[in-house]
Amino acid sequence: MENKTQNRKIKVLLADDHQLFREGLKRILNMESDLEVIGECSDGIQVLEFCNRTKPDVVLLDINMPVENGVVATERLRDIFPDIKVIILSIHDDESYVFETLRKGASGYLLKDMEAEALVNAIRTVAEGHAYIHPKVTGKLINQLRRMTYLDEIGAASGAAASRETVTKFAMNGNNPLTRRETEVLKLMAEGKSNKSIGENLFISEKTVKNHVSSILQKMEVDDRTQAVINSIKYGWVTL
Repeated sequence: MENKTQNRKIKVLLADDHQLFREGLKRILNMESDLEVIGECSDGIQVLEFCNRTKPDVVLLDINMPVENGVVATERLRDIFPDIKVIILSIHDDESYVFETLRKGASGYLLKDMEAEALVNAIRTVAEGHAYIHPKVTGKLINQLRRMTYLDEIGAASGAAASRETVTKFAMNGNNPLTRRETEVLKLMAEGKSNKSIGENLFISEKTVKNHVSSILQKMEVDDRTQAVINSIKYGWVTL
């Protein structure tokens, strides 16, 4: 599971009010040569105080934190420390929780029952500047997006990164600039699959998948995978 693209360790802060859960996470993450748990917090205020002293790369943040919950803490973190990535940890798979945390600036949303390898890959993905949503909630998220009418609602759900002009341009001309292979990769991205899993499905290397993903983001004029998936469904390029 080692990420060879990382030249330094990814510094991770664990924020959860259950000590046993934090200890389990710490044990898993510190087994990876490119990850380092640099601190632990048990409430939202402590998260902000810790980040002010030592800047982690990624904060794993429980949504149900005492004193200040994960949603509020995420918004404050993104306002004060925009370079720190936030991944929400939750037992809730309701799409409303996902939308709310994404709107507040989270880069990832994970369920606490996910496998260790998927958790590690999610941290690496977010640290590289991409978004990651647990596959179990991706379908619910997409269904909610299909029910949306206004383009500004789509923008809010995706972090408001895709401009109205960009969405209109693709939607009006109906042209899909992606190659057949890129479209296949995008569909698997919409299903919540990791780069490794996409490569296994298409019988190509993980490096080739990353190249396709980069090309997709560039052609669609978006910053991360979540925006690409949302817009591809809006344009009708991907159906699930």
